[in-house]
Amino acid sequence: MAMQTDVKATHVEATGTVVSGRNRLKAYHCISGGTAGDVIFRDGGASGTVRLQFNVGTGTQPITLGVPGEGILFTTDIHVTLPTSAKITTFYG
Repeated sequence: MAMQTDVKATHVEATGTVVSGRNRLKAYHCISGGTAGDVIFRDGGASGTVRLQFNVGTGTQPITLGVPGEGILFTTDIHVTLPTSAKITTFYG
Protein backbone atom coordinates (compact mmCIF):
# COMPACT_ATOMS: atom_id res chain seq x y z
CA MET A 1 0.00 0.00 0.00
CA ALA A 2 1.40 3.39 -1.02
CA MET A 3 1.53 6.12 1.61
CA GLN A 4 0.43 9.62 0.68
CA THR A 5 2.88 12.25 1.86
CA ASP A 6 1.69 15.43 0.13
CA VAL A 7 -0.92 16.50 2.71
CA LYS A 8 -1.30 20.27 3.10
CA ALA A 9 -3.05 22.44 5.69
CA THR A 10 -5.01 25.68 5.55
CA HIS A 11 -6.40 27.71 8.46
CA VAL A 12 -9.54 29.84 8.01
CA GLU A 13 -11.49 32.01 10.44
CA ALA A 14 -14.53 32.81 8.26
CA THR A 15 -16.90 31.11 5.85
CA GLY A 16 -15.38 30.62 2.40
CA THR A 17 -13.31 28.45 0.11
CA VAL A 18 -10.56 26.55 1.91
CA VAL A 19 -8.83 25.37 -1.27
CA SER A 20 -9.76 25.32 -4.96
CA GLY A 21 -9.57 22.31 -7.21
CA ARG A 22 -9.95 18.58 -6.73
CA ASN A 23 -8.79 17.54 -3.24
CA ARG A 24 -9.56 15.08 -0.47
CA LEU A 25 -10.40 16.28 3.04
CA LYS A 26 -8.09 14.28 5.31
CA ALA A 27 -8.69 15.83 8.74
CA TYR A 28 -9.73 18.98 10.56
CA HIS A 29 -9.17 20.78 13.85
CA CYS A 30 -11.95 23.19 14.84
CA ILE A 31 -12.65 25.55 17.74
CA SER A 32 -16.10 27.10 18.09
CA GLY A 33 -14.93 30.41 19.53
CA GLY A 34 -17.88 30.37 21.92
CA THR A 35 -20.69 30.31 19.33
CA ALA A 36 -22.72 27.16 18.77
CA GLY A 37 -23.73 26.13 15.26
CA ASP A 38 -23.03 23.88 12.29
CA VAL A 39 -19.76 23.51 10.44
CA ILE A 40 -20.57 22.52 6.86
CA PHE A 41 -18.07 21.36 4.22
CA ARG A 42 -19.41 21.68 0.66
CA ASP A 43 -18.09 20.72 -2.74
CA GLY A 44 -18.68 23.54 -5.21
CA GLY A 45 -19.02 26.68 -3.10
CA ALA A 46 -21.62 28.03 -0.69
CA SER A 47 -24.52 26.30 -2.47
CA GLY A 48 -22.65 23.13 -3.39
CA THR A 49 -23.16 19.55 -2.30
CA VAL A 50 -22.78 18.96 1.44
CA ARG A 51 -19.98 16.43 2.01
CA LEU A 52 -19.63 16.74 5.81
CA GLN A 53 -21.60 18.54 8.52
CA PHE A 54 -21.18 18.58 12.29
CA ASN A 55 -22.24 20.69 15.26
CA VAL A 56 -20.05 22.70 17.62
CA GLY A 57 -21.15 23.90 21.04
CA THR A 58 -20.37 27.09 22.89
CA GLY A 59 -17.36 25.58 24.65
CA THR A 60 -13.85 26.27 23.46
CA GLN A 61 -12.63 22.66 23.48
CA PRO A 62 -11.16 21.72 20.10
CA ILE A 63 -12.87 19.20 17.85
CA THR A 64 -10.41 17.12 15.84
CA LEU A 65 -11.18 14.36 13.35
CA GLY A 66 -9.01 12.33 11.05
CA VAL A 67 -11.19 11.20 8.15
CA PRO A 68 -10.89 7.43 7.58
CA GLY A 69 -9.59 5.83 4.40
CA GLU A 70 -8.42 8.20 1.69
CA GLY A 71 -10.56 11.08 2.93
CA ILE A 72 -13.65 12.76 1.48
CA LEU A 73 -13.35 13.66 -2.22
CA PHE A 74 -14.21 17.22 -3.29
CA THR A 75 -14.12 17.54 -7.09
CA THR A 76 -14.54 21.34 -7.42
CA ASP A 77 -13.27 22.93 -4.20
CA ILE A 78 -13.47 22.59 -0.43
CA HIS A 79 -15.79 25.27 0.94
CA VAL A 80 -16.59 25.61 4.65
CA THR A 81 -19.42 27.42 6.41
CA LEU A 82 -18.49 28.37 9.97
CA PRO A 83 -20.50 29.70 12.91
CA THR A 84 -19.53 33.20 14.10
CA SER A 85 -16.10 33.21 15.78
CA ALA A 86 -15.28 29.60 14.81
CA LYS A 87 -11.87 28.74 13.41
CA ILE A 88 -10.77 25.64 11.52
CA THR A 89 -7.58 24.12 10.22
CA THR A 90 -8.25 21.75 7.35
CA PHE A 91 -5.83 19.06 6.21
CA TYR A 92 -6.22 18.04 2.59
CA GLY A 93 -4.38 16.42 -0.29
